[in-house]
Amino acid sequence: MATTKKEQASAKNRTAAKKPAHIGLVKNDPYLEPFEPAITGRHDHAVWKLNQLTRNGKTTLVDFANGYEYFGLHKTARGWVFREWAPNATDIYLVGDFNNWQEDEKYKAKRIEGTGNWELKLPGKAMKHGDLFKMRVHWKGGEGERIPAWIQRVVQDDETKIFSAQVWNPEKPYEWKKKQFRPNKNPLLIYECHIGMGQDAEKVGTYTEFKDNVLPRVIKDGYNCIQIMAIQEHPYYGSFGYHVSSFFAASSRFGTPEELKALIDEAHQNGIAVIMDIVHSHAVKNEIEGLGNLAGDPNQFFYPGDRHEHPAWDSLCFDYGKDEVIHFLLSNCKYWMQEYHFDGFRFDGVTSMLYYSHGLGEAFTNYGDYFNGHEDDNAICYLTLANLLIHQINKNAITIAEEVSGMPGLAARFEDGGFGFNYRMAMNIPDYWIKTIKEVPDENWKPSSIFWEVKNRRPDEKTISYCESHDQALVGDKTIVFRFIDADMYWHFKKGDENETVHRGIALHKMIRLVTAAAINGGYLNFMGNEFGHPEWIDFPREGNGWSHKYARRQWNLVDNHDLCYHWLGDFDREMLKVIKSQKHFQDTPVQEIWHSDGDQMLAFMRGDLLFVFNFSPTQSWTDYGLLVPTGSYDVVLNTDSKDFGGNGFADDTMTHFTNFDPVYVKDHKEWLKLYVPARSAVVLKKN
Repeated sequence: MATTKKEQASAKNRTAAKKPAHIGLVKNDPYLEPFEPAITGRHDHAVWKLNQLTRNGKTTLVDFANGYEYFGLHKTARGWVFREWAPNATDIYLVGDFNNWQEDEKYKAKRIEGTGNWELKLPGKAMKHGDLFKMRVHWKGGEGERIPAWIQRVVQDDETKIFSAQVWNPEKPYEWKKKQFRPNKNPLLIYECHIGMGQDAEKVGTYTEFKDNVLPRVIKDGYNCIQIMAIQEHPYYGSFGYHVSSFFAASSRFGTPEELKALIDEAHQNGIAVIMDIVHSHAVKNEIEGLGNLAGDPNQFFYPGDRHEHPAWDSLCFDYGKDEVIHFLLSNCKYWMQEYHFDGFRFDGVTSMLYYSHGLGEAFTNYGDYFNGHEDDNAICYLTLANLLIHQINKNAITIAEEVSGMPGLAARFEDGGFGFNYRMAMNIPDYWIKTIKEVPDENWKPSSIFWEVKNRRPDEKTISYCESHDQALVGDKTIVFRFIDADMYWHFKKGDENETVHRGIALHKMIRLVTAAAINGGYLNFMGNEFGHPEWIDFPREGNGWSHKYARRQWNLVDNHDLCYHWLGDFDREMLKVIKSQKHFQDTPVQEIWHSDGDQMLAFMRGDLLFVFNFSPTQSWTDYGLLVPTGSYDVVLNTDSKDFGGNGFADDTMTHFTNFDPVYVKDHKEWLKLYVPARSAVVLKKN
């Protein structure tokens, strides 16, 4: 049917009206409008790179990230095939147990014509499961033994401490019991952990020990996600997994690939999501174990010149502008999801990736500081593509950005000009608590500041809130409980022997956790052991401590001993999570302030039917403190002052509290709730 010019014009106007005036990120935050060209430029750069890598849609990003299936060592129907990307090499041999570690023409790879790739095909009997091997690489002017970049199994000799690649081809591949799993993000409750230091014994723990001994604790405590640190192979145990050498190899110091898969499978069977800390922000400088000089070209994977080394981390910085490096890193993301069924990643060191300065010495005081030309557009593009890939593989995947500068858009949708992370770490919160505890006397704590800080986030970005980071547990810093109680934990943490310092520490430890968790808009995170106030810092084996594992462990015996105070904190943490989960879609329920008074040091807010009331005063208890709340009756569901959690038990938590009529607020359907709130305590009530 023909249309008139008037109808065509009307249709054109309707189409124009549908097109947003601004990209979503700017529409959600008008203060970003001056920087819209930069935001759209980053978005367009990612679209351009996506089209380039997928040949304008002829293939997919998921297919592009199949590098781990091509490179490395693989057993096929015809035998073995080995491939490596080493454009600067002149010759590559495999040397190992199968040829007495000698160069042998039978084990000599050939360069694939017109590429920087090498290939070696071998009969099935040329090597066997468990054989150790390396590459012996030759280049103009040098040679050296190297562990292949794409290898999926690396082991360290107990005596020589030398790392080698290992042929890994067990007769029976792992059979997954839980083949499909969907994480529960309502809300996401993360238990951050480290396999090696997860045991009570003074040693390196294993995947199996964690599965059998620690995972049941996580399940019982009510967390629905574990975030595992230090999975990618790293030469130095004390690096906490941050100086990665073999990106596709699960650390063998904790056990076998099958044992890691069994741990993840067990977690999934119990409703626990599993994400890993993935380190794509830098790499260890080691040349024999790592990628530092794979084939005579130190810049094969890394930026040249001044950007080659990280000035603060003594490590190497990936060149995100190279397609081969993007291929390597994107394939790495897909590998961990497909091979090990990880549900997602916490990306480490994102701030370091975003800026040429790595964020060092920068203040980031206004929006202009994020768009002044010092950003690494290649790294921004890579992170955006990584999020696109991960969510194409699994739409329910979890990605978290560990980022301290506050870059807008990290956890915003790609379509809106964002990076596409599901969450960003709310790193302001632990910094706030450290500063407050160190510098502000209790009587000067201001509930208005506390409330503002735990809710300080961009409205279009989900965050993971937490009270303290694992870095605070390392030697040289202090956890919250240690800042409060310090040496008195050794002498006065037995029930009946607590002093005032211990009472204060126990009370505020619970209150800080409750106010932080109660204000989340995405998820909550706790580092292993901090939920019960683990008493000692983490000190990994090193020369300075005689290579001792004494402080590289978690003393579960303390929380299990009901003669000590630790279990009070652990029991409270468990009940706190239970209360939060009792409100459906807690993280999406608006936080509605009821009242705050810095003079009284009182704070109250509601989420759905839950009312949270805090008295931060160290000395003033309040009787019949009035709060204007929705009309009805309220029951106590959690009280930090309960004797069950090491409190005084001053209030009667068995009674139902009824609101008191006030004609002024009839139209608002609100009345006064009168509560007794002891000093330094918090109570949660549920509206009936």
